[in-house]
This record gives sequence, C-alpha cells and structure tokens, in this order.
Amino acid sequence: MSANRTEKDAMGTMKVPAAALYGAQTARAKENFPISGIGFPRPFLRALGLVKEHAAQVNRELGLIDERVALAIMAAAEEIIGGDLDDHFPLDIFQTGSGTSTNMNANEVIANRACQLLDEPLGSRAVHPNDHVNFGQSSNDVIPTAMHLAAAEEINKQLLPALGDLCKVLGEKAREFDDIITIARTHLQDATPIRLGQIFGGYFRQVTLVTSELERAKDGLCELPLGGTAVGTGLNTHPEFAQKVISGLAEETGLPLREAKDHFAAQAGKEQVVAASGALKTTAVALFKIANDIRFLASGPRCGFGELQLPTVQPGSSIMPGKVNPVMAESLMQVCAQVIGNDATITLGGLAGNFELNVMMPVMAHNLLQSIDLLSNAIGQFNQRCLQGLAADRERCEGLIEESLAMCTALAPVIGYDRAAAIAKQAHETGKTVREVALEERVLPQEELNQLLDPRPMTEAGIPGKTR
Repeated sequence: MSANRTEKDAMGTMKVPAAALYGAQTARAKENFPISGIGFPRPFLRALGLVKEHAAQVNRELGLIDERVALAIMAAAEEIIGGDLDDHFPLDIFQTGSGTSTNMNANEVIANRACQLLDEPLGSRAVHPNDHVNFGQSSNDVIPTAMHLAAAEEINKQLLPALGDLCKVLGEKAREFDDIITIARTHLQDATPIRLGQIFGGYFRQVTLVTSELERAKDGLCELPLGGTAVGTGLNTHPEFAQKVISGLAEETGLPLREAKDHFAAQAGKEQVVAASGALKTTAVALFKIANDIRFLASGPRCGFGELQLPTVQPGSSIMPGKVNPVMAESLMQVCAQVIGNDATITLGGLAGNFELNVMMPVMAHNLLQSIDLLSNAIGQFNQRCLQGLAADRERCEGLIEESLAMCTALAPVIGYDRAAAIAKQAHETGKTVREVALEERVLPQEELNQLLDPRPMTEAGIPGKTR
C-alpha cells in the first residue's frame, strides 16, 4: 500500500501521509512553517474542538447542515476535545498570523474523521472541511475565540485554584509566625522590629490582590469574537449562530461566556489578551518577590540570615556535601522570569492589529497558555515542597533585634531625632547596642528606657512614650 494519498485544495493537489486525517492545506502549511517544532497546546486544541462541536450542533438546529453530517462532525470534534487526535495537528505556532492554517487543520481532521465515521473514504469530501465543518465561521473569529476560551478555562481550572491553595498556606504561616519578632529590612539595611507573621500576612495580601486581577482578566476573556466571520460584519453566518454556539459553550464549560459587543474591536484588537497577560505578569512579579524573600531569609544555615528553615527536598551541590539550596524558590523565580518575557511578546503581538485583523494570534495564544500552565505548576510545587514545610528559627529571629541600630527609632519621639541618631552612631562605632549606649549616657531612666525599647509594641501603630 502507498505511504501517501492525494488530497486537494484550491491551489491543487498535495501528497498527504496515508494515515493522516489532515488534508492538503495542512500539508502545505507543514511544508511552509518548519520553524520551531512547537505546536498549539492541548488546552487550545480542546477549545477549538469545543467551538467546532457546538458550531455543528447549532448549524444542525438551524437546518443549515444535514443532520447525519452534523452528528458525524460533532463526534469527530468530541475526539479532538478529548485529545484522541492530537497527533494529527502537526503545525508550528509560527505560521500565518491569523491561525488560518490551524483552523483548516481542525476542519480537515474533523471532516476526514467524520468521513471515516460515515464509512466514506478519506479525502472524499462527503464531509467538507469548509462547506460543513467551517460553516458560519472564519479563522478570523474562530482562532481568537479558541484562544479566549482556552485561556479562561485554564485560569479558572488551574491557576486560580493554585493561587487559592497558596493563599491558604500563606495565611496559615502568618498565624503560625505571628508571635515571632524579627528585624525588618529596608534598602537591604536593618530597620525596626516586625513580626514574622506580619511579613507573611503581606505575602498573603499580595497574592489576594493578583488573584483579583486574574479574576477580572478571566471575565474579559469570556467575551468571545465568534460571529464576526472574516472582518467583523458576520458575513455568511446565521444571525443567531454566535449567540447559540456561545450559549452552548457556556453551559458546557461553566464560564460566563458572552458574544462580543463589537465584533470589529474583538477581531482587530487583542486588548483582553494583553490585559490577561498583564495580570499574569503582575502575578509573576508578586510571586518572584515572595520566593526571593523566602530564599534570602532562609540563607545560611549558619552564615546567612537563617531566620527561616527550608524543607530539604534534594542535595544542593555536586561538590559540597550536605549543602541544601532553595531550589523550589529558584524554580518559581525562573518561571516568573519566563512569564514576564512572554508578556513582552504578547504586548508586541497586540500592536499587530492591522486594520480589521490581528496577525500575531498564534504566538500570543502559545505564550498566554504557556504562562498560565507554568505559573499553575510552579505555584503548586512551591506551595507543596517549600511553603508547607517552612519553619522559623525563633531564637535566630529574636536574637537579631537587640543588635539593630534602628531600635533608636523608638527613642526619637521622646529624646528627639538628633539625640537618637547620635546614640545610634555611637553604638555603631563602639559595637555596643542602642540600649547599652542609652544606659551609659543616662538619656532616660532605665525603666522608661526598657519600656521604649520593648520590641513587641514597635510592631504596632503608635508613638512610643506618648500613645502607649
């Protein structure tokens, strides 16, 4: 038997592997774009399958496609949704900027698989990729719809739950560490006392804020461009098509999906994708700070800060026995860097809305979905293998307080800024503590001095010596 079969499109015939479900247009694109070996990710293919399945269902209901053909299309699309036909999607991300090649890849695969289900030969066009599978659609509204749908689903199913779990553990650590007093640092220099629980409470709030941003971004993605066809006018689609398809998608996914208010804006502009990427970047920035702080506070164990104690998850060095490194924090930080880089590409992609169509959608879809996937996975691992087992060295934390020159801050409201600064300077020059110098200089009675230099009240609002 021949290893190939011949299929045709508007440009002529093409040789296609005999077992492949795709056709001539996919084969041409495969030859045109052997760029990276990176294909559309699974969530995008799932979303594309969902669009095709519900489109066939609606076209069947509207009497626009024969029921037998429509049911075969729906069955084939269901296999794409489930991931059974992923091997038949060979195209590179770096292709036509509208994603037409991948839309036609889906149309051809579904048409040929539907032919098989109807006992028709591959390539027979008993089910036609354009006339049947793509009926009422254009790549220009299908591809951005699939991008929005995939990203909204992944944020909803993967990233938001991961952030929710992270928030839960950060909140638990904030409560667990609330009575441990240590030294805050500003400009990488010693500052006034702070409770370790307050530090982790700050992390909790950071994650809460970025979660809210992602919720808003998800809602923006739920506005779908489907129904605009080629340029936003809706040419060659039934007036009820988009609303009915989107209603079906909403019911299946549980997302608050809705048709774009303005199809011209939805197809020419990609602000909702750029906004979603911006929320992912903001999330990455917050997580990088948290991971980096924990990495530094756990540095040591003897010659660094050593205030936190990391779980031991793997040997840290190939040459230094017994060394343990903050690998989970470093992994998360690298993911955050990648997400920030992905956002730069998506931002540039958003600039390419030339007239009635954006022409950088495939790479935008790839980067957006990769960012969601990377963050979801890295957050889960960091939470499970670092944060949950994180411990505090109480003695180390509290032992630093007395040494801080910033302890003189509590004296300033009582003895004045200049005199307090002189005490700090003398303490620094002599190697003594602020308390020791203040006692030697008899700036205040010892009992009052001890009250002012009690670190616990310094971790709350108030003016020492006046409002406490």
